[in-house]
Amino acid sequence: MQGSANLNLMIKAARKAGRSLVKDFREVENLQVSTKGPGDFVTKADREAERLIKEELLGGRPTYGWLGEETGTTAGADPTRRWIVDPLDGTTNFLHGLPHWAVSIALEHKGEIVSAVVYDPAKDEMFWAEKGAGAWLNDNRRLRVSGRRAMHEAVFATGVPFGAKSTLPATMQDLARLMPGCAGVRRWGAASLDLAYVAAGRFDGYWERELSAWDVAAGVLLVKEAGGMVEGLRKGQDPLDGALIVGNEGLFDAFTGTLRG
Repeated sequence: MQGSANLNLMIKAARKAGRSLVKDFREVENLQVSTKGPGDFVTKADREAERLIKEELLGGRPTYGWLGEETGTTAGADPTRRWIVDPLDGTTNFLHGLPHWAVSIALEHKGEIVSAVVYDPAKDEMFWAEKGAGAWLNDNRRLRVSGRRAMHEAVFATGVPFGAKSTLPATMQDLARLMPGCAGVRRWGAASLDLAYVAAGRFDGYWERELSAWDVAAGVLLVKEAGGMVEGLRKGQDPLDGALIVGNEGLFDAFTGTLRG
């Protein structure tokens, strides 16, 4: 695997956290769980994974800033660089014994994501990308978005809001517009992997509302480097600012047109 020193550090951190998470995943019934809100759990495994990643990344690059789902924001001596980390994306899947969750790590430089890792420990799939160097799976498989151009052949992914989230009605409207004209919609519960799967051509597109930067920062670079399109769900919106839509070039206009009405 060829990559920068930063990327190799990110991969090392993701694997270290992944090993810890897999160990806890095998004993998921015994995990101690606290509740932040409906369907939004934090586990000891989640916190330990973030601790391991932070230790690895800031140990190697102590001047970089930090944004993590569990530990929040820490300014670095170098204001131009920041790690953006979700140590366990797909926590609810993890807690229910569903092997679809990931470690997501992105490096931001001057407001732009320049390196990305999304690691699926349950399947041992390491998705990674660097700006200008393409997107890759494991050691040597180059990723490309799908080449489908017909909406009726396309499979899309999204997240359906849980609990009492205010975006549920809008998402249901999205589904009503999209589903009659496509081959299917999947809701698998891990935004980082949805984006990685678009980059790999497994999904033809993805959209979701009410997200955080750590959910999507790494995945957005994967999609771009695999030849995909990325925009905010609303025209002109920053994709890292809570809502985004991604897809291949051949379907993007039809896909966005359907969802934006």
